[in-house]
Amino acid sequence: MTVKNKTHQLTLMAMFAALAYILMVVGRLPISTVSFLKYDPKDVILVISGFVLGPMPALLVTVVVSLIEMLTVSSTGIIGLIMNVLSSAGFACTAAVVYKKRHSLKGAALGLVLGVVAMVVLMLLWNYFITPYYMGYPREAVAAMLVPVFLPFNLIKGALNAAIAMLIYKPISRALRRAGLMESTAGGQAPEKKNVVGAMLVAALVLVSCIFAVLIMKGIL
Repeated sequence: MTVKNKTHQLTLMAMFAALAYILMVVGRLPISTVSFLKYDPKDVILVISGFVLGPMPALLVTVVVSLIEMLTVSSTGIIGLIMNVLSSAGFACTAAVVYKKRHSLKGAALGLVLGVVAMVVLMLLWNYFITPYYMGYPREAVAAMLVPVFLPFNLIKGALNAAIAMLIYKPISRALRRAGLMESTAGGQAPEKKNVVGAMLVAALVLVSCIFAVLIMKGIL
């Protein structure tokens, strides 16, 4: 599927930005012992914007949403803005680049997996460099938190958002096509039904597994 024209592209960018911001506000959940590490599902919308519009529009939407978040609900200031952009863009733009090159169900799945990997690596790297200044901790203390704290948080966050995106992308793309905002790609072939069902089952399994992991981390299970 492709966006019909620039007006539709701008409309979709504004819509995705608004949806991502709303989900960020209403869906923030503490799933870590570190107070500033909160899960929110905005990356689901950001990666779908990348699938629909491409990596550069997804980056622009990410920056806009992160900036509005900093100005309205975030207490982490410019550091939080930088980390939000790095995290969300690492996930959404990586997935979008892969999907643009391999426009298929397998390409979407591969893109989401690589997006999670990119996001996790970026967050481990930048938490090591930036968190000591933000938290006022010695770098050695932050380094000791990378594997037991930052790694599981970002893995769960990325896997949750990837699974949800996999489950809802097709219904959203069909809705956009019915609304006249997108058109079918010429010559495109729909994936086989068994492949779609298999992908949905895997995504659902990942989603359930992440929920159990969060409950275990919170001491509920």
